[in-house]
Amino acid sequence: MVCADSNPTLTIIVVATRQTAGTRAKDSDRNDTCKILDSALSEGQLSMTEHGERVKAATTATTLGELQSLVDDLQNSNAPVQLPDLKKPSRIGRGNWKFGLAVSAVLVVLGIAIGWGLYGNTSSPLSFQTDPGAKSDGIPAKVLTPPKQLQSLGGLNGLFEQMKQRFGDTMGYSLTIYPDYAVLSRADPTDDRRKLSYSYRGGFDDPSTSAKDAERDVLVDLAAFDVKTAVGILRGAPETVGLQQKDVKAGSTYLSIDPARDPLTPGALELRASVSSDFGSGSITFAGDGTIKRIDTAVD
Repeated sequence: MVCADSNPTLTIIVVATRQTAGTRAKDSDRNDTCKILDSALSEGQLSMTEHGERVKAATTATTLGELQSLVDDLQNSNAPVQLPDLKKPSRIGRGNWKFGLAVSAVLVVLGIAIGWGLYGNTSSPLSFQTDPGAKSDGIPAKVLTPPKQLQSLGGLNGLFEQMKQRFGDTMGYSLTIYPDYAVLSRADPTDDRRKLSYSYRGGFDDPSTSAKDAERDVLVDLAAFDVKTAVGILRGAPETVGLQQKDVKAGSTYLSIDPARDPLTPGALELRASVSSDFGSGSITFAGDGTIKRIDTAVD
C-alpha cells in the first residue's frame, strides 16, 4: 500500500506484516494463552498438574507457535479470548532476493528521513543527539513488590490481602496455590448459575467464566484456616508421602482450598497439599485447623 504525504516529494511505503508461528510473542499473547488454559482447567479439560505445566511453559514462550502448541488440543470455543490465526511465513523467491533486499534498504532510509523530518533539528538525519525520548522527563521509576513466593506465610497472607483489596473479601468457591501463581474461583455477581475464574500472577487478571456446579461450588471464606500450620504441612509433604525433597519437580507442589463436604460443619474448609516427582506422587488432606483427614501415597 502506498500513502502520499502532503509533501509531494515524499512517498511512504507500508509493508503489511503477517503473524506466523515464528513471530515473537508479546506479554499480552502469553496472558491470553494463560486465560485459555485457566478456562480449560475450570471446564475439566486439564488436570491441575497439566494446567500448571502448561502455564509455566506459556510464561516462558518466545514465539506465537510455542503458545499455539499449548492450546491446540483444547476445545477453546468458550474461552474468554482466542489466539491469532497464524499464517505461513511469506518467502521471497530465489530470483527476487535482490529486489527484496533493495526494498528493505529503501524502507530503512525512508524511516530515517521521516524521523529526522518530524523530530530532528540537526544538519543530518543520521545524527540522533537530539532524540526527544532521551530527554529527562522527571518521572521516577515505580517498583512493584507483589508477593511471588506464595507457598510461605508472607506469600499466603499477601495473597489474601490482595484478594481483599480487589474484591472486598476472601470469599470464593476454591483456590489453588502454586509456588508463584494461583487460580481463584468466585461467584459471578451477575449470574448465580455461573462462576468466575481468576489467575493471579502479581495481580488478578480478567476472569474467565464457566457453569457453576450446584453441589461442589459452595461459597466459603477461603482464608478461614491456620496459615502457619498449612505452610508447615505443605513443606513437609514430600517426606510425609514417602518422597525425597530433591526429587520433587519444580512447580509441582500446590495447595488446594475447597469447601468441606461434611454437612455437620457448614462453611468449613478442606485443604490438600499435593506433590509429585518422577518416582511417584502423593497428597495430604487436612482441615482448616491442621487436623489430618487422609494421607495418600503413590510411590512407584
